Amino acid sequence: MTATQRAHLITGGFPPGSPAGHDMDYARLQLLQKLQANGHLAVTTANDFQDIERWLPGTGLLITYVAGPILAGAGNEAVMNWLESGGRWLALHGTSGGKAVKTEHEGRPVRKMVKSEHHETLGCFFLNHPPLSEFQVAVSGGHPVTQGLPERFTIQDELYLIELRDPPKSRVLLTTELAKDPSPPGFGFFYDEDTSVQTDGKTRVLGYAREIGRGEIVYMGLGHCHTGRTDNQSAVDRSIHPDGIMPPEFHDAWETAALARLLQNAIAWGAGR
Repeated sequence: MTATQRAHLITGGFPPGSPAGHDMDYARLQLLQKLQANGHLAVTTANDFQDIERWLPGTGLLITYVAGPILAGAGNEAVMNWLESGGRWLALHGTSGGKAVKTEHEGRPVRKMVKSEHHETLGCFFLNHPPLSEFQVAVSGGHPVTQGLPERFTIQDELYLIELRDPPKSRVLLTTELAKDPSPPGFGFFYDEDTSVQTDGKTRVLGYAREIGRGEIVYMGLGHCHTGRTDNQSAVDRSIHPDGIMPPEFHDAWETAALARLLQNAIAWGAGR
């Protein structure tokens, strides 16, 4: 891949203009600053995937930090063609999510994520995440995105439970161990089966690389941030908040040296350097 001249950054929630439980302004600024620091990329921006086919020609790196927006129809086809032609997609955090529907389980209302063509293209599907907690991440070397990372690091974040859609073609980069989803009843999203746990009964994939034609996708589930909201979702690790409740402001994951290095590496990888 030759050096990329332009990156396209998508940050936003659904409905359009909604933060969807995330500090989109913070994430957008952080990513723009890291792109600027790279020094080799012009950048275009958007809030969702609408008309993405207009922005792909001349773009070598697509970065997405979204909570709700997904690829569909002509946009999904355009991204697939772009990847096959050599494009690189850095997909972060809520990019593995999308639409949730209201349903019932054992007589109580629940929300359940809906799988779509977006997830087939991306290569993974979000099931749920337990409350904010501190956990260890194991790093697999040999890929430019994990270069210079320690074998393990600790982070405070949302631990995403994702189902790999194409395991044989997915090169695992980041994992953690969690035998059982500790989410309290009624927390987050309902799922019929925990398809995120690996065959050993405890390993969860948090990041992977997947080649498509001459292009490649790198997905990382890390990087939650929010601001200006409180709720009654308990944190597993009370060190995050002394009262064990969701802190009204949370950017801790982004202040972790390991995540900063991962993003720096990923942008360099996406720029073809």
